This record gives sequence, C-alpha cells and structure tokens, in this order.
Amino acid sequence: MAGTLDAGRAALDRWIDATPIPDLAIATGTEVLARDGSLLRAFQVGDGIWRLAPPEAGVDPRFLAMLTLWEDRRFADHSGIDLRAVARAAAQAVWHGRIVSGASTLSMQTARLLERGPTAEWRGKLRQARLALVLERRIGKDGIMALYLRLAPYGGNTEGVRAASLMWFGKEPTRLTPAESALLVALPQAPESRRPDLPARRAAARAARDRVIDRAKAAGLLDAEAADTARATPLPTARQAFPAHAALLAERLRRADPGAARIRTTIDPVLQRAAETLTARAVARQPDSVSAAAIIADHTTGEVLAEVGTASFGDTPSAGFIDMTRAPRSPGSALKPFVYALGFDDGLIHPETLIEDTPAIFGRWQPENFDRHFRGTVTIRRALIESLNIPVVRVAAALGPARVMAGLRRAGMQVTLTGDAPGLAVVLGGAGVSLHDLVAGYAALAQGGMKVTLRDRPNDFSPGNHTPVRVTGAAAAWYTGAILSQVPPPDGRAAGRVAYKTGTSYGHRDALSLGWDGRFVAGVWLGRADGTPVPGAFGGQAAAPLLFDLFDALGPRRRPLPAPPPDALILPNPALPVTLRRFTPPGVLRPAPTQPAPDALTILFPPEGAELELGGGGAIPVRLRGGVPPYTWLLNGAPVAIATPDPTAQIAIGAGVSDLSVTDAAGQTRRTSLRVTQPASSAASLATAN
Repeated sequence: MAGTLDAGRAALDRWIDATPIPDLAIATGTEVLARDGSLLRAFQVGDGIWRLAPPEAGVDPRFLAMLTLWEDRRFADHSGIDLRAVARAAAQAVWHGRIVSGASTLSMQTARLLERGPTAEWRGKLRQARLALVLERRIGKDGIMALYLRLAPYGGNTEGVRAASLMWFGKEPTRLTPAESALLVALPQAPESRRPDLPARRAAARAARDRVIDRAKAAGLLDAEAADTARATPLPTARQAFPAHAALLAERLRRADPGAARIRTTIDPVLQRAAETLTARAVARQPDSVSAAAIIADHTTGEVLAEVGTASFGDTPSAGFIDMTRAPRSPGSALKPFVYALGFDDGLIHPETLIEDTPAIFGRWQPENFDRHFRGTVTIRRALIESLNIPVVRVAAALGPARVMAGLRRAGMQVTLTGDAPGLAVVLGGAGVSLHDLVAGYAALAQGGMKVTLRDRPNDFSPGNHTPVRVTGAAAAWYTGAILSQVPPPDGRAAGRVAYKTGTSYGHRDALSLGWDGRFVAGVWLGRADGTPVPGAFGGQAAAPLLFDLFDALGPRRRPLPAPPPDALILPNPALPVTLRRFTPPGVLRPAPTQPAPDALTILFPPEGAELELGGGGAIPVRLRGGVPPYTWLLNGAPVAIATPDPTAQIAIGAGVSDLSVTDAAGQTRRTSLRVTQPASSAASLATAN
C-alpha cells in the first residue's frame, strides 16, 4: 500500500514538474521617479495596458490581509489547491443545485491571469490547478502574490493594484484607508459591473465593498468604529489621470533608456509641482496658444530640480507635446552678460569703464537700442543694467565673433547660426539657443566662471561632468553677477537677491528671463511654440515675474550672492588703471605717455606672510617703492585708501589673516598677505571686560 502511495506521489510530482508555464516576466510600464522615489510619470506597456510594478515601499499590509481574507483565507497554508474549499464548494453545489461559492485560490487565480484562460470551464479549472501547483513550487507565495498584484483586473485597460489605486484614489497603495482597501479587494471579481464612476453601477460597487468590510470586521481586522467609518466613506466618482509631472523630461529619458523599468531623476517633486503651477498661472494671463517653459537647477551640483517643458502638457493649441526647454530659440539680450564677462576676463573693460552709446556702423550693420534712443557716454555697469545694444556690440567687435562663440560654447551652449560664420548680431539674439543651454551658461557665471554640466539623473558620470572647464575668471564672473543683481526686480520685489537678465527676441516671438542666487539658477521662456509673434510680450514684463516666483518657491533653501573674489578690483573710474578708464578697441592708439615707463611697483612693508601686532589706533603702516601715483589700496578686495599720492599710508585693519593689494595709475598691482594680532594687554583687558 505504501509503495502504491509513493508511486502515485512520484507520478503526481512528475506531472506537476512537467507542466508548461507561461513567461513569468510580466511587463510593467516604465516609471520615472523623483529624487525621493515618488512617481513623476508612468507609461503604459506596449499593448496599451496601465500595469505597474508594486511600489518599492510595498503595498498596504491591511489591503493584503483583507485580500487573502476575502479571496483565499488559507493562502499561507495550502500548496496551490485548497482541498477544504473544494469540498465545501462541491457540497454546497449538491445541496443547492447550483454553484454557491468558488474554490479558486489566489494561486489558481494568478494562474488564470497569467494564461488569460476561462473562469468556469472545467478543463480550464484543471489547467489552473495544475499551474497553481507548479507556481507554488517554482516561485512560492511571495512570487504568486507579486504576480497577482500586477495582473488583477480593474476594468478597461487597467491591471494591478498600483494602477488601480492611482486611477481611483490618485495615490500610491502604500497607505490606504480601510474603505479604499475594501474597494480594491472587491473590484477584480467584477471590474466592469462594479465601476464606481458609473451611476448605474455604484450600488453594486458599494455593496461589494461593504461585504469586504463586514468580513474584515468579523475577522477582527477592523473594529466596529473603523468598519462604520469605512462603510460611510463615499465612493470615488471619477477616474483620475495618472501622474504626469515633468512629463516631457520623463518622455525624453524613457526614449533614451527604453528598457528601463524605473528611471530615477534629480527632480524635487515639491518644487516640480510648484513650478508647473506657477508656469500654468503665468500662461493664463497671456493670449491663447502661448506656452511657457522653466528650469530650476542647483548650480553647485548641476542637478536639475524642476523642469517644465510646456505649460499645458498635451494641449494641442499650445503645442503641449513640444519640449521648449530643448528647442533652439532666439535668446534676445540674454547673451549680453557673456560678452561683458569675456571682456572683463580679457582686460578690455571693467564695470566702471566708460563706453560710448552713440550711433555706430559695424560693416553694413547699424544696430539700434531697443527704445531707439542713445545715452552718450555710459559705464559698462549702466550699459548692462539698461541692456543697451551699442556698447555690447562695441565690446563684441573688440573681442571678435569667433572669441564670443568660443566662450559661449565653452560654457556649454550649442548656438545655432543662421549662416556659415558667426557675426556680431549673435550677441543681440541673432542665433538659436535652447533654454536648457542658457541655464547651463548662467550656471557657469554663478559658479565663478566654471562650466556646469546640468544633469537630470543621479550618478550621471557622462563625459564633462567631472573635468573642470574654466569659461571666465572668477572676478569676471563676479563683476557680471554684481551688475545683474542691481537690475530692478519686477513687481517691487526685494533687490540684490537675484542676479538676472531678460531677453526679448525680434518681433516679440520669445520672452526670456534667467538668473541665479548663491545656490540656484533658473530660466524661463514664454512664447508660442510655432514662433508666431506675441504682441507686447517683453522679457521683463512676461518672463521676469515668473522667474522671481520660482525663486520664491525655493523658500529658505536660497543662499545670498557671493562676496567678491580676492582679485576683484572694486574701484571708481578715476582710480582705475588708465587702460580701463575708457573703452578703447584693440588697435586704436591711445595718447602717448607723457612720462617714462614706471619703475616696478614693490610693497616694501609689510612683507609677504608678516605677523604684526596691532598698534595704537587700530592701523598698520604700509610703504611702497616705485610705481606711478596715485595708489589705491584694497583690503580683502574692498578699497581702504583710494588715489593716495604718497607711497606710505596707514591702513585700518582688524585682527586675523588678511589680503592686502595695491594698484598704481599705470595698472601695476601687487599683493601681500599678513596676520594681525591684538596686543597682549588689550587681549587681557577684553577678557576681563567679558
């Protein structure tokens, strides 16, 4: 007898092991995730089904408990077939003359979902039972539950508990209320006839949900109060759209990595939603078909924190499927800061250098200012603050178009030219640059002239991310930012917190605004995607308010603009070296010197690395040799003695390590560092007083 049983058992094992099984690698839609792991956008699988893998944080344990209680209370104990359930179902069928209850386990239901097989035909039931047995052996209970959570039908083209939770409740199934869990348990049995969004089927949906709640109460999963609250909870009345934050960024990343199940990004989900809301609000005040794009990044790391490719994703009139962060558009005046930064770096100009804003012809081109008025002699500072055209073209002509283009490209900007060779018109917007590249360029200015590679994925080690590339010197970048921080902000906002520039393309086709603070850089574009003019749209009026709204959304994370670097020359025009007092293009002769070449400028005292004890009056003596008076002294980058005629002076200084520099009228500069200490008696007095 025992031998017969063993032989039968061995035959059953061979029969189970020989069961052909379908592919268990169930396709799920690609998920694009924010930096905290939350879902930005999900995609359908190839057959148009909304099917997602369960969230990494798992599914609500109460839902799982309610599911097994309702569908298969002995799921943890049987081997794929619940013989007690089979016996009960058979006895009830004989007694009532009809099928009263089923005997399908969760394992059998999963087998049916895998094969898309029939639910009632006995051959199908046998096949499901056989496949359930082999699934139990091959992948175990956890594997079967994971498959069920992906495949459970929820009506139409929606499968799996995660897609259903997002569709009905707009939330992940990680934390569900008892009412939500009960509905998600009840729907797969009859997903179409129990649709809660259809008035004719709401009663069936409520009744099914409440039966699950009653059984959970009877089993002790819910107390009486929780069950009453769950039954009183309204059903959802409409299906919700699946998340589509940073939608065009997500689409671009999926195309770049089509086989990825999950794509992680650097996007800050809270900031992303705020940027989308602010962008949509800005567009609502504009004429029809106007769209907008925005980028916020951390220029200290290059991480993109928010990216809005269009203000109305999917909207046909505003071309809501075109990513305007990557589309080449005319930058208007937004390239002017780079021309001045290159001019500072090449020693052609200083913020206080005088330059002519008067009519000028460059070849056959005679540019004009935006308002067609000329200011005469102005400083470079004023020329940039007021975004005057003639001065910047003069500087660009001195640099040369090739030098300007090389600087732009070194900053990470791909500039699309209308002709074969760059011309001076590039600096006034006569070229195409994407918003993404403009933000990268402004990030370089924010980072003291070092190139910043923007990245939207963590651990992005693409070439260029870790190779330092200098675009301009630190002083040149700081001069540019210090000037742009003096541009009056829109709508009476606080001044001096953001260095920013606006741009308006020819014909009012594009309105831009870009800027940075001590940590973040942002850019905004408004216009029509098809290039149709938007009458009256100016960068300062249309784009700048949105730019400042984005910075406000950053809240306490913002940082002040940086202090000047040690080599910044903070002087008024009269104290500048002669070569920097007035702009003179290269090749133009300056007046011949009236005196012989100066002797070399030397700091005789204090010597480099000196350690001095502070004398009476809190000052130290300084002494020079050579050079051309007058002399201007700077302490840690700030002027402390301007245009002094004598080679000796007294410099007020505090205790600590300081950097002292001097510049003479011929432009010679010398530096020394020193350490100053308090006299011992003074230190003792201070200690007693405290």
